[in-house]
Amino acid sequence: MKLLALETANEQCSVSIVDETQTLYFQLDTRAKAQTQTILPMIEQGFQQNQINSEDLTAIAFSRGPGSFSGVRINAAVTQALAWAHDLPVIPVSTLQALAQAAYQQAHLTEVTAVLDARMNEVYMASFKLDQNNIMQLVDEEKLLDYQQAAQYQKYDLIGSGSTLVDGNAVTFQNITANANDIATIARQHALKQQWFNAEQALPVYLRDNAWKKIPEQGKS
Repeated sequence: MKLLALETANEQCSVSIVDETQTLYFQLDTRAKAQTQTILPMIEQGFQQNQINSEDLTAIAFSRGPGSFSGVRINAAVTQALAWAHDLPVIPVSTLQALAQAAYQQAHLTEVTAVLDARMNEVYMASFKLDQNNIMQLVDEEKLLDYQQAAQYQKYDLIGSGSTLVDGNAVTFQNITANANDIATIARQHALKQQWFNAEQALPVYLRDNAWKKIPEQGKS
């Protein structure tokens, strides 16, 4: 099994290639809004270093949002194009879940409320708890909330860029960010169970835009 994981939803770009047990390749570009210039060269570099190509992949995992509108669109578009061209399944991963996974990896937190700045005096928010496979799992619902609503929705320690917007004192974990390795860690568990979608279902989730289907609604007629 080999998974390609892509993360551009947080205004930066990272690419990871993993197998069942280890990371084979990881590259991160922290420059803001450089995703369109860097994501394809980074993917190609990963293929070259591991002497593989798209046909050797089992699936493509991507951060499906919520997050930066442009970043989420880029991630979904690149994933869909590669998956269509090479007849590969896709594994959409919540950006908030990836952020929670990063909190476990970086700070050993097992219960978190992930918060991302959504601009317009709002945040994207959801809470997660570690399961028996060391994967952070959703315990409520992903929501777009104003700051006052978010303060009432908080369950655990706040993490992510929206932390201090909800609670001015929540500075400890505000700089935790997710990358493609966190996407890959979550997606690996789905891939081992062949829990994936067809390429046309590599859709972004904005929360603010009701025109896009949520992941649980995809695949239904």
